[in-house]
Amino acid sequence: MAGIYTHLISGFLFPLHEHLKRHASVNVRKSMEQTQWFSPEKIVQLQTEKLRQLLIHINTHVPYYRTLFAELGFQPEEAGSLADLQYLPFLDKSIIRTHLEELKSDQARGLARFNTGGSSGEPLVFFIGKERVSHDIAAKWRATRWWGVDIGDPEIVVWGSPIELGAQDTLRSWRDHLFRSRLLPAFEMSDQKLDDFLDTIRRFHPKMLFGYPSALSHIAKYADKSGIKMSNLGIQVAFVTSERLYDDQRRQISDTFGCPVANGYGGRDAGFIAHECPAGGMHITAEDIIVEIVDPNDHLLPYRESGEIVVTHLASRDFPFIRYRTGDIGILDDRTCDCGRGLPLLREIQGRSTDFVVAQNGTVMHGLALIYILRDMPEVKVFKIIQESLDFTRVQVVAETGLHPSQISRITESFQTRLGRDVKIKVEQVSEIPAEKSGKFRYVVSKVAGV
Repeated sequence: MAGIYTHLISGFLFPLHEHLKRHASVNVRKSMEQTQWFSPEKIVQLQTEKLRQLLIHINTHVPYYRTLFAELGFQPEEAGSLADLQYLPFLDKSIIRTHLEELKSDQARGLARFNTGGSSGEPLVFFIGKERVSHDIAAKWRATRWWGVDIGDPEIVVWGSPIELGAQDTLRSWRDHLFRSRLLPAFEMSDQKLDDFLDTIRRFHPKMLFGYPSALSHIAKYADKSGIKMSNLGIQVAFVTSERLYDDQRRQISDTFGCPVANGYGGRDAGFIAHECPAGGMHITAEDIIVEIVDPNDHLLPYRESGEIVVTHLASRDFPFIRYRTGDIGILDDRTCDCGRGLPLLREIQGRSTDFVVAQNGTVMHGLALIYILRDMPEVKVFKIIQESLDFTRVQVVAETGLHPSQISRITESFQTRLGRDVKIKVEQVSEIPAEKSGKFRYVVSKVAGV
């Protein structure tokens, strides 16, 4: 049962915060909490109508799709089923890079610029409008409430994105304090840092944890090794996202913190795709997201077959994501969840993982500490990082026009700052980086014993 303070935050202050930012997340969340109980058939009807309206809008207002539809002879007004999506080509990172300005709606105002390395290690710049932001916030908010917690309940966030870490100015810190959210940086995990993390968690008494499964399980292992009891704090749920959740990680987090683990799947580019409910179903945010599974030859796959996850975001009129290739591998499920929600299910998500890396002095840090160095270099198209040993890390890079020696020096210097001044960094410029068996580029492969 939420306390008075949580009711004040979730029922008044956070809605006021969203109103001031011109977000419609409150109304969208309320609507989603009704539509989640629709029958699967009614949800498909809802998706179909939203898809038709989206296609009509982008045909009028988005130059890229206006030209594409004309070339294909595609009439969006005639779209009458989700299968009509198959008449349209896929959207991938290279298309977005090439047609970045043409993908903006001529009605878009106040677009937010984002960049991400994505699961494949391919840096990408894209834009998101307020409609899309509102829907993604609402979807996450709804999933949070499935677990009996809400905005305003004490929360520990173990994260490593520069977007969040770089946003910790006075105003943001004050807001997080008001909303009872505490951010712990996941990049560096020395013993001293881990001691500080555990002390903070114990003093803060959060109702929920949020973070990378690798980071939370690493903290949990350290707590067990140190004999620090964490299961008596009243934590109700640990939300994990951004990586594949392995069974041993789920058990470790659950056993140490004494709470269930709720898996989430999505990204800044593709949106809030799916989230796990207490009954164990990985529910797709079907009011906003259409998921297709395709094979290596781009053919649509049926339920229970593994292939690439392709996403259409129905609330992306300002900068459309239509049949967007995520690079992730997954399986759709045709069963209905015991919770009674009519939202479709992802049976399994495969191939997403970001390993830890280890500095020369033994400090464990999240692999994203290295990934973000390359991600923020616009000339880098694809990359792969292999930590061969504590003394040697190899970096493979596919660049637009080749890297200048000064850029190679910048990579080397930045890596050595994090890994150790004496670590050898070898930057290899290659024409391509083959995908691994999962169909993806595994961008941090650690071969250091014990990691």
